[in-house]
Amino acid sequence: MARKDIIRNLQQDTPFDLLVIGGGATGSGIALDAASRGIRTALIEKYDFSEGTSSRSTKLVHGGVRYLEMAIKRLDRTQYNLVKDGLYERGVLLKNAPHLAGRLPLVTPLYSWMEVPYIFAGLKLYDILAGKMGIGRSRIVSRKEALERFPMLKAEGLKAGVLYYDGQFNDARMAVTLITTALRQGAVTANHVEAISLLKEKGRIAGAVVRDNISKQEFTVRARGVINATGPFADSIRRMDEPEAAPILKASSGIHIVLDKRFAPPATGLMIPKTEDGRVLFILPWQGHALIGTTDEPADIVDHPRPKDEEVAYLLRHVRQYFNLEIGPQDIKSTWSGLRPLLDDPQAVDTARLARDHIIQVSKSGLLTMAGGKWTTYRKMAQDAVDHAVKTFALAPEKNCHTDHLPLIGASGFEEKGDLKLSSDFALDADIASHLHRAYGSEALKVAELAQKGLGKRLHPEHPVIEAEVVYVSRHEQAERVSDVLVRRTTLALLDKEAARNAVERTVELMAEELGWDEARCRDERKLCIQLLETAI
Repeated sequence: MARKDIIRNLQQDTPFDLLVIGGGATGSGIALDAASRGIRTALIEKYDFSEGTSSRSTKLVHGGVRYLEMAIKRLDRTQYNLVKDGLYERGVLLKNAPHLAGRLPLVTPLYSWMEVPYIFAGLKLYDILAGKMGIGRSRIVSRKEALERFPMLKAEGLKAGVLYYDGQFNDARMAVTLITTALRQGAVTANHVEAISLLKEKGRIAGAVVRDNISKQEFTVRARGVINATGPFADSIRRMDEPEAAPILKASSGIHIVLDKRFAPPATGLMIPKTEDGRVLFILPWQGHALIGTTDEPADIVDHPRPKDEEVAYLLRHVRQYFNLEIGPQDIKSTWSGLRPLLDDPQAVDTARLARDHIIQVSKSGLLTMAGGKWTTYRKMAQDAVDHAVKTFALAPEKNCHTDHLPLIGASGFEEKGDLKLSSDFALDADIASHLHRAYGSEALKVAELAQKGLGKRLHPEHPVIEAEVVYVSRHEQAERVSDVLVRRTTLALLDKEAARNAVERTVELMAEELGWDEARCRDERKLCIQLLETAI
């Protein structure tokens, strides 16, 4: 659907049942849940879908090994329930989006025999809590097998390892897939549309005054109920409603670095259970590269946070401790920082101890805020939010929640080895076929058909992203800016910032032709994208 049609649909006279503010994991999940129940739903996002925290995660679908340890040590039921819910939802996500998510084996290296029973017992409990949704049994592996799976590990002093399984996914594409699935269920979704004030009638919230940040047009979106799903920025929307509202969130920054593929094996991740300050660190294979993360430091809530030099140094220092390789800043292909929305607890010593669980709050004027949580439990959070909205706003859904067995776009007809057929039928290089298969699932056929029409060239010679994707995501996935394509729809910038920079010009040309940009718009898009790549990525 063309953007002008989306904006027109937002301005319809008949109020929506729900207006969702925020297009990250939480908001996109809520929009899908509500629309799939037959609730008339609109969603707006200030930037692009998942431009903030939701595209900057560690790419793991997990119950939370660290949270389990906290639950046991502190007899903390909140953390325990968070792990149990997370392990169930991990199974649901892997089932509903098999093209975007899969099982990942991880090895925890042990350099002391004293660690073996403690770590192994904890991970076995992790398996038990997963129950029928388990995706593999933990086991102790020998020193030899640990080194075979992760050959770069420092062998000196290595005693053994523990192998366990979690899920891994493409978070940025997961968010846009939720959005496109919500669209097919009848939702109206718009990125680059910002809520600038809340509309009130007789003391009750009845929608929002919004601004299209592309056209600069301002207009009103009316709705029976408004859900604040803006992640770390939830308190700022709450203050639009009640200027004196006390904050309910704190934020921590989590940065990640991406290294060249020579630093990661193709199929096994590494989980370091305790760094110098007691945090968990992951070294993971991700789209042919090595993903290292993450930090957990108190942070200010700002748009597009920048990774700090000391945080990058922290990650590199720990990688050197476990890798038998020389690694320095020159080996980094990309970095990014994300803000975690954490429920505020004045008694917590640091942000690592704040719960990742979620809460729902309704103000006197009827603003429903969903706060906290994490990617893995997005679906349960959405279900809870919509259930609450139905009662709060007296809605009449046509169906009950059924997102636990609702395949996302690209999942229906997805075959695990479908990339082989894609490669042979369309004469695509194996890495391109694999990339399209995993990014688009059964929809990859449409991208491949575009490639056959003269759009099969790579955007960068070292990466499998092709020109056909730029046209496809501009046409079908609401990509409105160059950065929407290079950072989130294809994730090229998250893997290799310099490669993305080199692809800017061709991406502008393709989007200009597809979306009808004039030279002034092309000039602005080049500038905006390069600025983003130089600062936030």
